[in-house]
Amino acid sequence: MAENKPKLYAQLLQQIEAIVAGEKDLIANMANISAILYWALENVNWAGFYIVKQGQLVLGPFHGQPACIRIPIGKGVCGTAVSENNIQLIEDVHQFLGHIACDAASNSEIVLPVRKDNQIIAVLDIDSPNIARFDHEDKAGLSRIVEILQTTLSKDAEY
Repeated sequence: MAENKPKLYAQLLQQIEAIVAGEKDLIANMANISAILYWALENVNWAGFYIVKQGQLVLGPFHGQPACIRIPIGKGVCGTAVSENNIQLIEDVHQFLGHIACDAASNSEIVLPVRKDNQIIAVLDIDSPNIARFDHEDKAGLSRIVEILQTTLSKDAEY
């Protein structure tokens, strides 16, 4: 799969650009993006979003097993992505101090902040049952996908 990642992400970018084109509803766009990623990426057991609400992360659209509903900012991989304002690429979540185990089957994780007006409004969270499933090609490809989502967040975007 590694040699096909750039091609896969190029295809996903085209598909996501097409499906969010002209759509301003954040939840609708997150729902479609999480579905596309869940079904297109190999060895993934959860793909979805947490939305920043009232100083915490609240479960948003996703695909996979039921998940933690609320995550405090600064806690777990998702909360750390917000508090540190950067992408978290974790090879082994069991080695991550403070990891929140919403699904015991998850062993690696990548979390990318979603920003509007330089403020984090959500995170894209993807889990895998495989140790070290995510690499820098995933980070680059998923970053471009988050950028596409961010372009839909105009001043009159619907939440």
